[in-house]
Amino acid sequence: MSETLRIAVADDEPHMRAYLSESLMELGHEVVAAVSNGRDLVSSCRSLQPDLILTDIKMPDMDGIEAAVEVCRQSPVPVVLLSAYHDPATIRRTEAGCVMAYLVKPIGDADLGPAITVAMHRFRELDAARTEAAALRKTLEDRKVIERAKGLLMKIAGLDEHAAYQRLQSLASVKSKKLVDVALMVLDVEPALEPRNSGAKPGPARPEE
Repeated sequence: MSETLRIAVADDEPHMRAYLSESLMELGHEVVAAVSNGRDLVSSCRSLQPDLILTDIKMPDMDGIEAAVEVCRQSPVPVVLLSAYHDPATIRRTEAGCVMAYLVKPIGDADLGPAITVAMHRFRELDAARTEAAALRKTLEDRKVIERAKGLLMKIAGLDEHAAYQRLQSLASVKSKKLVDVALMVLDVEPALEPRNSGAKPGPARPEE
């Protein structure tokens, strides 16, 4: 891939860290951290905000999957896992949402580039899907607010549905605000429009003279 990525590397074997760092730099990337355990990986990622994590699984203190999940909990980032283990239990653990690719050791020079390309592509597709889903949720929430405000105008002002919606649109235009913001303003005054409770308790009866 042509872009330069800032990559954090984690492996408890010094020669593997050195190999990965050198190979990544030859691919045109920048290695911003090269650590030996999961806790240091989490700490480095929080301060350095890498574009990609390349981590071994079996490491002391905190393994690579646990570290990746912890990092992605605060700031999602694509993760490529490295491991000599590919048993079913380990493979199942790699299904964490932040893991985009998996390489089985020993790793050759031709393995890293394609794995990174696949990881970045998958992550961006997933990120786009998350963004689209969030936008859809926001649209649905806004629609509910607008419907409530429209219902309130129909009730208080005696308007039909179309006229109530036009009233909201007119207010939004006059105040240069979004329709949902005007709807929220209308709903904010709802308590003031509710009739007061007139059923006050009668006081004690006065004795007859």
